[in-house]
Parts: sequence; structure tokens; C-alpha cells
Amino acid sequence: MKKLLTLLLLSPALLLAQDIAVLKYSGGGDWYGNPTSVPNLAKFCNQNINTKINTKIATVEPGSPDLFSYPFIHMTGHGNVVFSDNDITNLRNYLTSGGFLHIDDNYGMDQYIRREIKRIFPDKELIAVPITHEIFKGPFNFPNGMPKIHEHDNKQPDAFGIFIEGRLVLLYTHETDLGDGWEDPEVHNDPKEVREKALKMGANIVNYAFNN
Repeated sequence: MKKLLTLLLLSPALLLAQDIAVLKYSGGGDWYGNPTSVPNLAKFCNQNINTKINTKIATVEPGSPDLFSYPFIHMTGHGNVVFSDNDITNLRNYLTSGGFLHIDDNYGMDQYIRREIKRIFPDKELIAVPITHEIFKGPFNFPNGMPKIHEHDNKQPDAFGIFIEGRLVLLYTHETDLGDGWEDPEVHNDPKEVREKALKMGANIVNYAFNN
């Protein structure tokens, strides 16, 4: 994140280095899904891992220069995703400059987002994040890797990533639905322990993005 912080210091529209945003993309997918999830995650992080995240979560478009104001970007949805050529270039520059993108498949975006990730990094493979990776170790321990939050196709939860010089810059979580677990309790009626598990894994992701 050091390169990104350097860019932030040079920006006249400097935001707090711990602000996070939701990605507003094109293609018809519901980028606005799970409206309470990221604010709840921010509150949980502020209460449990000593962050100072603005809980009024901003939205940012993939081709905007404002992307560089946020060290952590969250993306979700159920359907199609289409990035313009400008979006692709801007996202690549953001991620290679120290930014972090977390993509959480809300169910139904897998085939579309894999296509777009390949456009961002045509020379890299989206690979499984090993359960020994530090993102599963702290502040909360997940020895078995990505937790299962919501059931869709009776498949195991997965975490895939793009790595640059050893750093995880893009995390794609699939068949877990972390964002559903972050939502207000009455939205999905998840048990407290399921929501807590989702929020703890989310806090690990935020912590990694802020400190690597």
C-alpha cells in the first residue's frame, strides 16, 4: 500500500487513508447489492481491530481517478460485469500501485468477473489463495481457509487471488457470500455465529489491505 499512500499524499482531494468504497460498475449487474454490508463491516473493524473507517461508505467508478483515494475497494453483485478499456487500465494501475480489490460473488457473477479479471491481468492467473496465507491468520484465525456463509450450489467456499511480487492485490471470494453475512441481521436471518464469522473474515481482509 506504500505506493498508493504516496499517490494519496500528492492528491489535492486527499481522503483518510483508511476510507473504503464500493465499486460501481457497468454491465447490468447489481453493484448496489447488500447495501448494509460494507457499513456494518466498517463498524465491526472500528470496534475490533482499531481502524478508523468512515462508516458512510462511498461509491467509486472503476475508471475514475478517485479510485486511488481508497486503499480498499469492495465489489459485489449477482450478474454481468463489463469494464471499458479505460476502466481496465485504471484498475490495473490502481492495483499495481498498492490498491486492493475484494470481489465477493453474491451468486451469479462468476463467469463474468473471471472474464474481466483476465482483461485486467492477461499475463496472470487467478489462483487459489492457500489456507496458510496470512489473510486467514489474523487478526482472527481461520485455519480451514474461507468460511461458508450462505449455501447456493453445495460447493466449498473458495478464495482466489492475483498476486504481484508476492502481494495479494485482488481477492475473489466465491461460494461463500461474505457480504450477505455482513448485512443487518434481519435481512437474511443468519445466526449470530454465522454473521460473526463473516465479519471476522472481512476484518482480516481489511487488515491485510491496510497493512500490506
